Amino acid sequence: MRFQKWAFAGRRIKFKHSKDKCIVLDEVQRKPELFALLRSLVDQDRVAGRFVLLGSASPTIIKGISESLAGRIVNKELHGFNLLEISDKNDENLIKHWVRGGYPNSYLNDNVKIRTLWHQNFIRTYTERDLPALGLQADPTTMRNFLIMLAHLNGEPCKYDVLAESLTLSVPTVKKYINYFSESFIVSILPPWFMNIKKRLVRTHRVFFKDSGLLHALLNIDEFEDLQGHPKLGKAWEGYVIEQICQLVDERYQAYFYRTHQGAEIDLVLVKGGRPKVSIEVKYGSNPSIPKGFYIATEDLGTKSNFVITMNGEDYEAAENIRTCSLYKFLTTYLPDL
Repeated sequence: MRFQKWAFAGRRIKFKHSKDKCIVLDEVQRKPELFALLRSLVDQDRVAGRFVLLGSASPTIIKGISESLAGRIVNKELHGFNLLEISDKNDENLIKHWVRGGYPNSYLNDNVKIRTLWHQNFIRTYTERDLPALGLQADPTTMRNFLIMLAHLNGEPCKYDVLAESLTLSVPTVKKYINYFSESFIVSILPPWFMNIKKRLVRTHRVFFKDSGLLHALLNIDEFEDLQGHPKLGKAWEGYVIEQICQLVDERYQAYFYRTHQGAEIDLVLVKGGRPKVSIEVKYGSNPSIPKGFYIATEDLGTKSNFVITMNGEDYEAAENIRTCSLYKFLTTYLPDL
């Protein structure tokens, strides 16, 4: 205890003599005891941006941060490389980005063996060290198997009872684990939009991996050729497109999907002010046919901006209020005006 008090005193002195500097603290989730000290320092000198706290988990699951720094902190999620941050915007680099993902150590490395090794070490570190550090005391092997199962269910309705039975866990435990995966930025949970109470709607959440490279590593996919003909090709592309869009809309919209028991479906619904504004269907092919369910769903929601997004298809008006375009075209031309 004396050592801990001395360490705190030393930190306070260093911080006190660095009032004119921006102090960056990395991996703050490993030192939750710092938050009480930071609260005191912030209250003594309220200067915006004086401290930058970096970490690999949401503040909602880091012990102490919500209580200690409430009203004193702004949270910002930092993603891997977005497609628009890649200098050469062409189909070849889109495929490269989709296959390798947005983590710099994966995207920038042309050596397949090294990329595979990096992903394996990432998963091992995450399950054996990061999750326990966040307070999730679970068997690392179970966590790894859980991630592999989620990869094979990427973008599908999340059936908690099936996962629980396969992993010999309870349904509440499965939901708890998925919440930890979400709060540590491994997966995104896409909820259903169900304001329309006149229809029988699917209300099961969908889970997508935030980084396509990590998803492909869990599926043992190393190259673009491995994706061709793979049963998860369509959902892998869908999850990638949804993540690229959600990174850019930020807090402007809330993201949902929509599906009725009759088969009317929309892959991504962007909602603002409690009202659906944009409906998006994701297709891998260049000349997709628009399913009847998409027309019905857009009528249900009353969205005026409706898109069918492909990898490299032409940009054209497919029907009234429905435009088909490539992902690049949507991100660069249409999304900024929405």
